Amino acid sequence: MGDNVNQPKHYTTGNIEVIEIIKDILTAEMYEGYCVGNVQKYIARYRNKGGVEDLKKAAVYLDWGIKVAEERENGNRA
Repeated sequence: MGDNVNQPKHYTTGNIEVIEIIKDILTAEMYEGYCVGNVQKYIARYRNKGGVEDLKKAAVYLDWGIKVAEERENGNRA
């Protein structure tokens, strides 16, 4: 099983990660907004809650958001 940033155990059911379910049920635009919102959340709270781990989580969501934004700009679905 993964770490608290890349593959937290509490967000995995069997072999399926919740983020994959969320990505599947949202439109690309909604998923992009979801990722950007989580970036903002983790950055806003990192000093008072999760420290460096929250910054790492923000980076993961930023990478996912960048990927879906690039695919949208290129006319593809994430």
